[in-house]
Amino acid sequence: MTRFGTYTADGETFYGAVTDAGMIALSPQFPDWPTLREVIAADGLAALAQAAEGQPVTHTDFTYEIPIPNPEKIICVGVNFPDRNAEYKDGSAQPKHMSLFPRFPRSFTGAERPLIRPPENHTLDYEGEVAVVIGKPGRRIKPEDAYGHIAALTLANEGTIRDWVRHAKFNVTQGKNWDNSGAIGPWLVPFTDAAQLDNARIITRVNGEIRQDDNLARMMFPIREEIAYISTFTTLQPGDVIITGTPTGAGARFDPPKYLKPGDVVEVEVEGIGTLRNTVEDEFSGGEA
Repeated sequence: MTRFGTYTADGETFYGAVTDAGMIALSPQFPDWPTLREVIAADGLAALAQAAEGQPVTHTDFTYEIPIPNPEKIICVGVNFPDRNAEYKDGSAQPKHMSLFPRFPRSFTGAERPLIRPPENHTLDYEGEVAVVIGKPGRRIKPEDAYGHIAALTLANEGTIRDWVRHAKFNVTQGKNWDNSGAIGPWLVPFTDAAQLDNARIITRVNGEIRQDDNLARMMFPIREEIAYISTFTTLQPGDVIITGTPTGAGARFDPPKYLKPGDVVEVEVEGIGTLRNTVEDEFSGGEA
């Protein structure tokens, strides 16, 4: 499986090919493409794969960053599985239109790094999701053309401070954007086949316990429709990230709730993409600020 990641090593940020033995730095070979966002805009993932062939590992001691460090947009789709809609217990049928909200890049950290629980509120929750990275720009994209606009796939833990999504009547933005409360990664996998999405199984584990387990085929708003709907009101650009929706089983829906606490380990897994793993730390106990 071809994989590309963004990482830091020896105080410098690189992107490169991910191998089981470590990273192969490729960014020094492509100075015109400073980040994977520019690589994707230039349709350059195949060139990276070719450049990595036969090359030795350059870094074994490194820290993952989010794969696209500076996307223009990160748009998240909420309440996108039938059981998730039922969790709200408001008697509503499937909504006519999808729920959307933005997240800022700073609200995400990379794989194998801690999700940060802030001192203001301890209702940090997990949401395992597939994220698609736009490769070809477009506006008013037709559903049947949508997959042609995807460059790569990755995973997201769309970590949420639950109490803060209830602070206002019409939005959830403030509960969804705490610094380093979520994660994206660990890497990008080029999107080459509809089967990578159409029947993908997503599993989220907390300390080894399966909390979420579902199939993307059950989404109320499939990814083709997400791209079509979002591109109706905004032009999608290369490097934009769409986080596509989480299954039932988030911590808030247990009785009593099972919110994340320091020392927990959260894993989001999709076969063919990989596993996004993160620990949990409190902000003022050595965690990232």
